[in-house]
Amino acid sequence: MRQRFTGSCHCGNVRFVVTADIDHVRVCDCSICRKRGALNFRIEEADFALETPLENLTLYQWGSRTAKDYFCPSCGILPFRRPSLPTATEMIDGTQPYTGWAINVRCLDHLDLSDLPQKLISGSKL
Repeated sequence: MRQRFTGSCHCGNVRFVVTADIDHVRVCDCSICRKRGALNFRIEEADFALETPLENLTLYQWGSRTAKDYFCPSCGILPFRRPSLPTATEMIDGTQPYTGWAINVRCLDHLDLSDLPQKLISGSKL
């Protein structure tokens, strides 16, 4: 069932609203995702409302520089990101670019994470 969730970083400087049916979380095994421990859920552009200007966040990019990780410059929390573009091999295999957002569901208010299934993503293999 689609619900409206409010979310923020730890200090509250970054605030956003998400409308989604969060039925699982994505757990990626790439080096950055393992170290930060985020539980992500992908949502479409129209289901995300940022209440803090994007230019007030810190952008981090690495590798192919196609993923965009946005951090709060005060507390360092990553509440959301733009996923990376598919690799050349993925494109050949038919993977389409994803234009939405990946929300760190740990930053959503009043979401019970205990019953959400985890979908393992092999980001370290890409």
